[in-house]
Amino acid sequence: MEGSGLNLIQSILMGVIQGIAEFLPISSSGHLVLFETFFGMKETESMLFSVLLHLGTLISVCIYYRKDVWEMLRAFGAWVTALVKRDPKGMGRPTPAGRMIILLVTATLPLVVLLPIHKWLERTFSHNISVSIAMLLTGFLLFFSDRRAKGHKNAKSATLVDALLVGAAQAVGTIPGISRSGITISTGLFRGFDRKFAVRFSFLMSLPAVLGANLLKIGEAAAEGVDPALIPGYIAGVIVAAVVGYFAIRLVNLLSDKGRFGMFAYYCWVVGLGSLIAGIIVPFFSK
Repeated sequence: MEGSGLNLIQSILMGVIQGIAEFLPISSSGHLVLFETFFGMKETESMLFSVLLHLGTLISVCIYYRKDVWEMLRAFGAWVTALVKRDPKGMGRPTPAGRMIILLVTATLPLVVLLPIHKWLERTFSHNISVSIAMLLTGFLLFFSDRRAKGHKNAKSATLVDALLVGAAQAVGTIPGISRSGITISTGLFRGFDRKFAVRFSFLMSLPAVLGANLLKIGEAAAEGVDPALIPGYIAGVIVAAVVGYFAIRLVNLLSDKGRFGMFAYYCWVVGLGSLIAGIIVPFFSK
């Protein structure tokens, strides 16, 4: 009974961490590497639980941006219907939702190109010094992008080049220490995106990216099998990740609207600089 309670608590805590780190620009992968390095922590969650936690944050994006998701599903359905019926009118000028689909697909292309070397990048940059430097760079991105003059581009005026560049930034965000949300929102702001649209596009862009990444892991996760005793913990973790993720998205939108998105830069600088100093000093004294 004690072990079951502990497992449930761990699941809830993992859900909280996933919900916060997935959306706040503080680099979840970077924190994981630093924790493992300085505290000897190892990843205790199974592959299946990792997939489920990401499902939880996907749910939070779908709920928060439910109108966008619904309109895009309708637009995609209309395209499929027109294609089946061979109706050229149905495949004509895209609706705003259809245009958003095109932008999101374009933004996902750099990740597809990066896929063959993704694991190599993780292995190469998954040590505390490189992660610390990456977090410092993330801080500078957040600081300067937040001080850029307000842009006016939205789903109607953003170009395919804009989407491709933001997508390239998302690919760079796979490097531990670089925040995916931080670098994509910052790149959007540098490209002249309206603040609300920059955040909205970044989080909607995470849907195909995270879903695609987890589809690749499903086979491995299924091979591990499922312990029935862990199912309540899995469910709790998913629910917590979805709820916390929803409020994390609200917080990022609120801070971005007020021009205070750059406040996360100071956090990244403190953590990055602290871990960089520790990474240099600790090995020196441990000799």
